[in-house]
Amino acid sequence: MSDQNAPTQQPCGRAYEQMLERVRYDGAYPTREKADEAVHLVLAGLGRQLTGDERVELAARLPLEAARVLTAQIPDIQPLTGWAFVKDLAARTGASLATSRWDTGSVFSAVAAYAGPDLLTRILQQLPPGYALLFGRAELTTAA
Repeated sequence: MSDQNAPTQQPCGRAYEQMLERVRYDGAYPTREKADEAVHLVLAGLGRQLTGDERVELAARLPLEAARVLTAQIPDIQPLTGWAFVKDLAARTGASLATSRWDTGSVFSAVAAYAGPDLLTRILQQLPPGYALLFGRAELTTAA
C-alpha cells in the first residue's frame, strides 16, 4: 500500500528546472545559472550536515539532480550551527556573509517545500541550533 501523501520524484530534468525557477524567483537571482550555483553550493553544504533517515528521505523527495548534489557529500564529523553553516559557505565561496545567508535562505525555502512540514521538523530536530530561521521557521526552544 503506498502513502498517498508522499511526494514522488519527477522525471530527471523538468523537476530540477522547476526547483531552479522557484529558487531564482525567491532569491531574485538575475539568471538561472546564478540560481543553479546557489542550489549546488547550499545543497552540498547541507549534505555535509545531514545524516540518517532524514538525509535519505529528503533525497528521495528532491529532484534527482538536487538529490545527487546532497548525497554526494560525506557528512562532517562535527556538525555546524546554522550561523557556522553560513560562515562556512562564505569561506568556501569567497562570498560575503550576507550573500551566503541570502543564498541559504533562498535554497532552503525550496528544500522546505519539497520536504514538507513533518520531514522538515525532523531535519531541524537533527541539526544543531540556528537552522530553523534559515528554513524560514521560528527557532523553538524547550523551557527549562
